[in-house]
Order: sequence, then C-alpha cells, then structure tokens
Amino acid sequence: MKVFNINHGSAIPLHLQVEDLLRDLIKNPEYQEGKLLPNEVALAKQLGISRNTVRQATNKLVFERLLIRKKGVGTTVSKDNITTKLDKWSSFTHEMGEKGVTFRNYEIGVSLVDADDEIRRLFNITRKSKVVKLERLRGLDSGPVVLFISYFHPRVGLTGNEDFTQPLYDMLERTYHTVAAVSKEGISAILADKELSEKLQIEEGDPVLFRKRVVCDPGGRPIEYNIGYYRADRFTYTIEIERG
Repeated sequence: MKVFNINHGSAIPLHLQVEDLLRDLIKNPEYQEGKLLPNEVALAKQLGISRNTVRQATNKLVFERLLIRKKGVGTTVSKDNITTKLDKWSSFTHEMGEKGVTFRNYEIGVSLVDADDEIRRLFNITRKSKVVKLERLRGLDSGPVVLFISYFHPRVGLTGNEDFTQPLYDMLERTYHTVAAVSKEGISAILADKELSEKLQIEEGDPVLFRKRVVCDPGGRPIEYNIGYYRADRFTYTIEIERG
C-alpha cells in the first residue's frame, strides 16, 4: 500500500487534510480506471487518525459525486459525473482541467443574431443591435453533458470568426483585452424538452440543471450572457457557506 501522510501539527483540520489527499489520489490514472481506493480502516491506521475522520472526508467526496461507495465492495472514482463548486469561478475548460477531466466539443455553432428584449436589457443596447451568439455542446467520450449558449456584448468586438475551440476567457483577454472578472449566476431545475433531450441524449422530461450567468469585467460591465443546460445525472453543483 502506498504511504500517505498528513500534518498532525497543522492548523488545518485533519478531515480537510484527508479530503485534499483523496482529491489528489483520485486523479491518478489507476483510480480513474476503476481501482478501489484504500479502505477506511487501513487509511486511518496509516495516517494515525480515527476511521470517523477518514469517513467524514470520504462522505464529502461521495456527496459531490466524485466517489462511489458500494457496500461490500469498496470505494471507486465516479467516471461519468462532473462536480463544480460555487466557492470560486473560472472558465469551464480550466476548471475541468484542474480536475483532470478532458472534455470534447460535440458541436460548435456561431452566428450573428438580433438581440432580444432580455439581452438588450442586460447589455443596455438598442433594438437594432446584433450580438454574436455561440453554442457549444460539450461532454465526455461517453456522450454530451452540457449545452452552453452565450451572447456577447458588441463592445467586446467579437466578429464570430474566432477560434472558439480555445479557452474562451483566455482568448477574450489576449485578443480583445476584455477580462472576465465576476460571474453572477442563477440556477434552477427544468425538464428537458424534445430539442434539449436530443442534444443531451436523454429522455424528454428528464431533469436538467439550468443555469443563467452574466459575466462582467472588473468595472462591473456585462460582457457575456451565458445559458447552460447540464445533464442532472452527470453534473452536480456544490456550495459551501460559512456561518456568519
């Protein structure tokens, strides 16, 4: 068994140290391929802590659907479930990269469209304004997981001819000197209609996580209005809130 260590003299609680240890551990290819994680009793003995401390850390990752615990079998990595936390925000590509998850683009569509009432209100633009619309269907090798639809403020300067296979916010900053600084989000649950079910390869009426996001620059000016549709069986949002 590989030797694991934690710092008993650290101010960081033991269960959080074990949680970080497990997060690093499950990135290893052998565990991504289905190898059982070390059992809780053995890991607790090796670390010199109680089994309850290990269980507390493991429960957190099970709650986030990063791990699957099977009674009588053991604990394995969940291959087809992606989790994102609401305590920080970055581009989807970078966030998934940090988790060791490789996403592929199933479809990318770019068009120049008339701004509807909601977009005009958010962007404070005129009725005659047109905006760049970007649609991206993304997922794992096993199938699509999320559909993103983005609309960009004309001030950004996008033409629609950009290479949208690259990380979006890196490209905006590098080419258009536009920095995505703040994300204002709203999340709800909806049922997939016919079009959405075909895109995400699910049944019509299946639950979908629906997210609206307004991305602003450091001055608080909106640069992107983004709508996301996530397969509820493959994607989980988690949030940690400290008591004030």
